[in-house]
Amino acid sequence: MSVSPCHNFLGGKLRRSFVLVSAVVLSCAACSTDSAEKPRQPAETAAGPASSPSAGADSGQVVRAAATATAKSSARIDNKIEIRADGTNMALAVKGSLDIPGGTGRLTVNLSSQGEGKTVSLDEIFTGGTVYFRMPGEKNGDTAWRSVPRDKAESHYLLRSPVNDPEHVLQQVERMHSVSKAGEENVNGAPAVHYRGKLDHATLTLRMAEDRRAKFTEARDRLGSDLPAVADVWISRDGRIVRTRLDCPMGTAGITATMNLTDLGKPVETPAVPEDASAIPPNTVGGPLTG
Repeated sequence: MSVSPCHNFLGGKLRRSFVLVSAVVLSCAACSTDSAEKPRQPAETAAGPASSPSAGADSGQVVRAAATATAKSSARIDNKIEIRADGTNMALAVKGSLDIPGGTGRLTVNLSSQGEGKTVSLDEIFTGGTVYFRMPGEKNGDTAWRSVPRDKAESHYLLRSPVNDPEHVLQQVERMHSVSKAGEENVNGAPAVHYRGKLDHATLTLRMAEDRRAKFTEARDRLGSDLPAVADVWISRDGRIVRTRLDCPMGTAGITATMNLTDLGKPVETPAVPEDASAIPPNTVGGPLTG
């Protein structure tokens, strides 16, 4: 199989819209960043002081420690990816719960496009080192489960995770540089400390498929510098990450991915392994729904 089954999950206008938006965002990466948008400011404001986990520590070290601690926990995931290009807006919503180190849990992915009037979905089940996925509403009736090794899956788009794995986001923010404290705010109803930093080219293309990495490397080389990608991280009083925001603004185009983490440390139900799932080569998985 040379084409990901997930490429075929998108039909008609929705698929063409995603291809168009992705192409525009990639091309904008090679343009001047003089007109790039400034990083978005947090929507929530401080409601009282937080106990800063940065006291006496370097901000970068604090973020790395928090990313490591969070990767050892479980969490409810609510990740929204917004893609903007030439007046065409698309959004992906990734929701569910996951025991991050154990690789156990469920995620649901919904992809919608402004003006399309419909949403396409993907179900994912994580069980240990394997990720199972299917398209429950596939228009041609191909609702069969497929599987890939969790650690072999690749990303194909900017600020996307292989098979939507939130651990990948934690690995990226762990690598952010030029980190500084940006303030203290309330996130999900609790005090948190906000840090901001930058994402270099190696971090943006972490675990990206070779052909896609080559395109972004070419764009970076034409630009003469790394893409203008920034990362924001909010850390709770117990030293774990409760929100991340990755943003790459490029003039009128750009991508923003905001992930909220709640119910940290709570047990996650172990899902049943889908029967008769077909194991497929990781390099055949590359559609918009799977990252």
